Amino acid sequence: MGSNLAVPAEWPDGSYRDLLRGPDGRVRWRSGPRKNVVVVDCRRLLAGFMRGTPTSALGIQGLRVGAGSDAWDQPPGPPPPVPDQAELVDPDPFTVPRANLQIDFLDGPNVTADPTNRIQVVTTLGPGVPPWPDPASNHPTSTLREFGLVGELDGATMLIDYVTHLAIPKDPSSTLERTIWLTF
Repeated sequence: MGSNLAVPAEWPDGSYRDLLRGPDGRVRWRSGPRKNVVVVDCRRLLAGFMRGTPTSALGIQGLRVGAGSDAWDQPPGPPPPVPDQAELVDPDPFTVPRANLQIDFLDGPNVTADPTNRIQVVTTLGPGVPPWPDPASNHPTSTLREFGLVGELDGATMLIDYVTHLAIPKDPSSTLERTIWLTF
C-alpha cells in the first residue's frame, strides 16, 4: 500500500496542469500547477459509493471541456470556481470519455498499481478535439475556458471537480495535454 496518506487541509483536494502543443509537437504554452475545486457532488458521489446498494455510484466517467463565457476574457477574468458548481457554464460542453483518460494511483510522485489516496488523470485533446469551431453547437471558436471531471450517481451525471481558467486558444491543429491530481 502507498505510504502517502496525509490529508490536506481542504479535503478532497485537487490541482491540474496544462500543456499546449502546436501541430509540429513543439510546446506553445504551459501552465504551472493550479488549484481546482472538488465540488459538493463529489462528496455525494463518495458517500453513495461508501453506502453501496441500492445506490449505484460510478467514479470518473469522463472529462468535460467547455468554452465558458466570452465575458471572462475581459477584466477581472473568469470567476473563481465554487464548491457548489453542478455543471459547466457552457450549455453544450464536449465530453472526453473515460476510455480516453489515463487514471493512475500515485504514491508520492510515482504511479503505482497499489491503491492510494491520490489519483492522477491524464488526457490528451489532439487535433480536432473538441470538434470545434462549430457554430451549430454554440462554439464559433475552439477556445477553452472551463473543465470538470464527471462521475455518475444513480444514473445521473455529476461534476467531481470544476475549473475556470483564462482562455486557451486551442486551434483545430493543436494538442492540449491536461493532467489532473486529486487527493482524498
